[in-house]
Amino acid sequence: MPSPQELSVSTRTFVQERVLPIERELVVDGRPMDDALRLELQKAAKEAGVFGPMSAVEHGGLGLDMRGAALVMEAAGTSLIGPLALNCSAPDDGNIHLLAHACDEEQARRYLAPLAAGDVRSAIAMTEPAPGAGSDPRMLMTVAEETADGWVINGRKHFTTGAEGAAFTICVANTGDGATLFLVDQDNPGMKVGRRMPTLDHSNPGGHSEVEFDDCVVPNSAVLGEVGRGLDYAQARLAPSRLALCMNWLGLATRAHEMSARHIGTRTAFGVPISEHGMAQGLVADNEIDIIASRALIHSTATVLDEEGPLSSAARHAASVAKTFVAEAVWRVLDRAVQLHGGLGVCEDHFVARFLMEARAVRIYEGASEVLRWSIGRRVLRNVQK
Repeated sequence: MPSPQELSVSTRTFVQERVLPIERELVVDGRPMDDALRLELQKAAKEAGVFGPMSAVEHGGLGLDMRGAALVMEAAGTSLIGPLALNCSAPDDGNIHLLAHACDEEQARRYLAPLAAGDVRSAIAMTEPAPGAGSDPRMLMTVAEETADGWVINGRKHFTTGAEGAAFTICVANTGDGATLFLVDQDNPGMKVGRRMPTLDHSNPGGHSEVEFDDCVVPNSAVLGEVGRGLDYAQARLAPSRLALCMNWLGLATRAHEMSARHIGTRTAFGVPISEHGMAQGLVADNEIDIIASRALIHSTATVLDEEGPLSSAARHAASVAKTFVAEAVWRVLDRAVQLHGGLGVCEDHFVARFLMEARAVRIYEGASEVLRWSIGRRVLRNVQK
């Protein structure tokens, strides 16, 4: 097996040669992102030997720890669809972690193995329309009632990423003694994938959909883990998912940074190249600072996750800090990239404009910055005041 450093180089080459031409078709020509294209990209990634940084070797993946994945996934993230090609994009990356932590042997065969191999996609249905659960999972309104033969789920979800076309959805429902996770097959007549919500980001196959569970009957074998411990299991998903998001989007910020530096070296204003203007140099310097700081934070957090596990308080804290900082740093880098590109930066068919639009949701997905700051502050104060 090549080292993570070697895999990072191979991934960057794969993205440049195989993924960027297709990305151009999506951004410039308006080609839709669908599962046929996903499978095409993932087949190419397997042939290149860079598929599955978050998947176990037994499932055809690279079996990397978080420190190794950080190198490969930043390289994958240099394209909007690079993480998808490597099968390390949301929600599947987090669901792979969750299933590996909580599923039994039969669930591993039916759900984890095909998901980790890229044969299928998945979704997780947690967020609900008001007054249901959003950032606060205690507001969960979807309920599951036990019957003689299994469970009946009722409730409404929205922003369910990838639900359209997913092979299965992990539904988070209240069972009276806490939240419980249920594996719901796509062909279950009680689960209806509704309207695809018109969001700013467009690069995820399946989009973000409204989902309704209407007398959705599932067997006892659909329970993932133990009844009432759904939020505990979700913690095993959360820290790795937050860090994976940081890794992927740092890659895109790095690419935009490089594009900006090249662009201002080729454009002249007021008699000299823009790159010789001090204000432009200041924007480039600030981008470099944000990228280096983000990379250091990602790698230090990856070390904590590898050494102490995703359920440790240190891992949860580190992942919250990293996600808050990196999401906002990526936004700053992309915003400066738009500014450095001038008029071209706001052109809708230009890459940095699309990058900025796609990245806006990063400060909300996997935990809004404000909620994470609240959690970080409480944890710091609690530790100081002991």
